[in-house]
Amino acid sequence: MWAGAGRSAWHGRCELCFAPKCLHCPDGTTKAMIKGFRQIALITMLSRILGMLRDMAFAYFLGATGLMDGWAIAFKIPNLARRLFGEGAASSSLIPVYSEEMLKDRREANRLAFTVATVVFVLLMGIVLFGEGIIWGYYMFSAEHAGTKLKLALSGIMLPYMVLICVVAILAGLLNAHRHFAAPAVAPVVLNIFIIGSLCLSGWVFGIPPREQVFVVAVAVILAGLVQLFIQLPPLWSREIYVRPAWQVRSEAFKKVIILMGPMVLGLTVTQINTLADDFIALWFAGSDEKGTFFVWLGRQIEYPLWEGAVSHLFYAQRLYQFPLGVFGISLATAIFPVMSSDAAKKDFRAFCETVSRGLRCTIFVALPATVGLLLVAKPVVAVIFQRGRFTSADTIKTSWTLIFYAIGLCGYFTQQVLTRAFYSMQDSKVPAQSAVVAVFTNILLNLTFIWFLGTGGLAAATAACSYLQVVVLIVALRRSLRRRKVAISVLDGFGTALLKTLLATLCMAVTVRVVMALTKSYAEIFTLLLAVPAAAAVYLLTAKLLRIEMLSLLTAGKTREPDRA
Repeated sequence: MWAGAGRSAWHGRCELCFAPKCLHCPDGTTKAMIKGFRQIALITMLSRILGMLRDMAFAYFLGATGLMDGWAIAFKIPNLARRLFGEGAASSSLIPVYSEEMLKDRREANRLAFTVATVVFVLLMGIVLFGEGIIWGYYMFSAEHAGTKLKLALSGIMLPYMVLICVVAILAGLLNAHRHFAAPAVAPVVLNIFIIGSLCLSGWVFGIPPREQVFVVAVAVILAGLVQLFIQLPPLWSREIYVRPAWQVRSEAFKKVIILMGPMVLGLTVTQINTLADDFIALWFAGSDEKGTFFVWLGRQIEYPLWEGAVSHLFYAQRLYQFPLGVFGISLATAIFPVMSSDAAKKDFRAFCETVSRGLRCTIFVALPATVGLLLVAKPVVAVIFQRGRFTSADTIKTSWTLIFYAIGLCGYFTQQVLTRAFYSMQDSKVPAQSAVVAVFTNILLNLTFIWFLGTGGLAAATAACSYLQVVVLIVALRRSLRRRKVAISVLDGFGTALLKTLLATLCMAVTVRVVMALTKSYAEIFTLLLAVPAAAAVYLLTAKLLRIEMLSLLTAGKTREPDRA
């Protein structure tokens, strides 16, 4: 039995994180959070770089065509399941309860984690079998267009991936609760390597035509899922956690996880649900050679606002705006989540409030310059990364147009990640779910409005607007919740100063980018980016240092002088 927090005689390590020093040691919460953030961000940076290479390979071999539309839709389904049942719901509902149970009995806490993993596995296996039956039936008896059959076939191949990746996400959440972030962060690296390898081998080495090539990639996704699962096991074994089936579904802790999990399906995945809605609306409102240029509604012929390839333009734009979100936003939220959960489990809501406040200031420090940077270099970035092979200059214009509107919402996407996890740390999943329902329905209404005069940019604009809507709702609700707990400080303490200083540093960065772009406008776009990006980063970091912005310590090993909560 292990009870209480702090140092344990067991192996001379902290019983929560198994490290010689941890959140309960003199180093303190901030150092632990920053260390976790840097570790996750570094590996995620590698994953996102490989992700860019993967998307470059997609652009080269498949372009922005109906084939790419089909693959993007088919992969979105298991990937959304990962967010819903894996790291989105099961993992995020597990960590707060698991952290609470660890303070009482470590063995019972592990049984809880194994039970959650087993239940999710069984549930998803049932969903996959049912889904395969629906896909097969629709493919055989209802599908008329070749494009529809392609999407169904690819979905059928990749649907089992949802089981693998969701179990991986739960095991990753268990490791995160023990302050181990490396193996979970490596999992996406594995997926990208398998996809890149399958595209290059099938395309360059074996010369497989694109229509068959997408099926090779789909099989590679399943193989990657198996490898992703196995690499989570050694770090668990090193902590004497041996994964096995469990079915203690009657325990109070498991019931608490289930109660939290339901609303979390919406709360933590609203951005993914909105982007999936973008994709399906683009698919339904896009004309093609098979569908024609118009559809009939209430006896009237209405011209399609989009054309085949629109889903691909959304896909490539999403990949670009999700690069900073994944490297910094989700990395920060992942690192801060166990800290908030530990504070809430100990009922130390003052420390909890300070952690959330620090997290919000961190998001602004990273998200604001990322937003402005993408707005300024959207077109050259898309051209340099994707414009080759089957990806044309016309695709560059449409993708960069879409990217601009997605980028506007970056601050909202970042902040969502921290705020939703703040509620989950307090084992409150209802408020994020309620805000998510409002955001999803608003997004659909805005999609159906904006698409007619902004095209794919309108779909992206709707998603961006809804991210800020949800942030406002969450902040208001969180402040009310903390006031009820009689917390004297606010989660927005120091936020105004941080925002002003970050705006000033971002303005200096933006001027630098514009100057470099003006001086190099006659040169190749890649040359402009190679000069503008490092110059912008250097100016931003230097200005942040001169302004003594505390959050600079997230990115550098040193400390700013006299940090002033900015």
